[in-house]
Amino acid sequence: MSKIKYLVTICFLFLLLMSCQDSLSKFKLGIDVMANSKFAAIQGKRVAIITNQTGLDSQGNHVIDLFFIAPGVELVALFGPEHGIRGDVEGGFDINDQKDPKTGVPIISIYGNTNKPTPEMLQGIDVLIFDIQDVGARFYTYISTMSLCMEAAAENNIEFMVLDRPNPITGMIVEGPVLKDEYKSFVGIHRIALRHGMTVGELAKMFNEEGWLANGIKAQLTVIPMENWRRNSWYGELGIQWIKPSPNMPSPMTALLYPGMGLLETCNISEGRGTAKPFENIGAPWLDNVNLAKILQESGISGVSIDTISYIPVDMPGAAMNPKYEGQLCHGLLLSVTDPRQFQSVAFGLHLICAAKKLHPDKFAWNSQRSPRLMFGNDETPVAIDAGQTAEQIIESWNPDLVTFQLIREKYLLYE
Repeated sequence: MSKIKYLVTICFLFLLLMSCQDSLSKFKLGIDVMANSKFAAIQGKRVAIITNQTGLDSQGNHVIDLFFIAPGVELVALFGPEHGIRGDVEGGFDINDQKDPKTGVPIISIYGNTNKPTPEMLQGIDVLIFDIQDVGARFYTYISTMSLCMEAAAENNIEFMVLDRPNPITGMIVEGPVLKDEYKSFVGIHRIALRHGMTVGELAKMFNEEGWLANGIKAQLTVIPMENWRRNSWYGELGIQWIKPSPNMPSPMTALLYPGMGLLETCNISEGRGTAKPFENIGAPWLDNVNLAKILQESGISGVSIDTISYIPVDMPGAAMNPKYEGQLCHGLLLSVTDPRQFQSVAFGLHLICAAKKLHPDKFAWNSQRSPRLMFGNDETPVAIDAGQTAEQIIESWNPDLVTFQLIREKYLLYE
């Protein structure tokens, strides 16, 4: 190569690198876009926010603080979802009304006795804003909270706004069973795939436009989209801090595993609560972890490494009290995602459950008859597992509904 060609190549690579860095630096969350507009969309309005500890902008400022000091904006109420405004309450525990210690703004609980704001709670509010980091799985309850709040806003003629955030496990992979209407619940509120591959803003548009809110009512919905987010982006590459959306979601790695490993909450296999790596550690005292690891390594699911381990679940105040097999030695697996763009978490979780049941037909058990049906979103999957069908056969049975969902989903995607 001549000296001139060499210099031209070096210059080209340098410009390409600078362009990539510039592109990354321009990534903006919905809250960043709102703040950059000087809160134009809500000037002169009385605002309430549904948020928690994940409601930070790219510089680490909390949405509550930003709105509280924003000129022309009156912050009148905060709504706390599961785990509370600060995210320090263990899953499943009721949240009480209180006041935000920093601003004095009232916090109204919408987890426990009331999951949907009442007309009394919404008095004096012009616009209700949702800003919470989701993890990309249907049974993670923040999207159920969003839907119920949209519904309440629509019923009370209040604007609803979503400040969009990334799907942390990429917005490319869509997998798992689609919820059947008869199994709607707070851990599965609409007919979406278990791993939906959408952002909260895209989901809000789908819920609204498909007429899935109660009685087909539609909210006055505005989505403030992110800038420069791509569907194949994984949260760990975005250059922004990960804030635990809940006590047992400590890292983006955990989120990648959660759609599949969360299914272990339906059965008597420990999902790793009571350890430092929930959903990365899985096991049970009776589990043949060596043979389980071998079966999973031969399953054809790529993008994950599997090691055998032993661990003892313990009480972890604020994260996991009375975990499965507390104080008992569990023989299990340590899972690590090696390729976020390839790993199919739901398929892996199904392979794991099918293999565990085949290895231990006398030990494996569901927690109840209803639990697996609510989490899978149908009756057929747990029945098929019990009947000894292979994971491949069960995944194939999901495909017709999954194709229909993908066609609906396509209409609401905001990002490439």
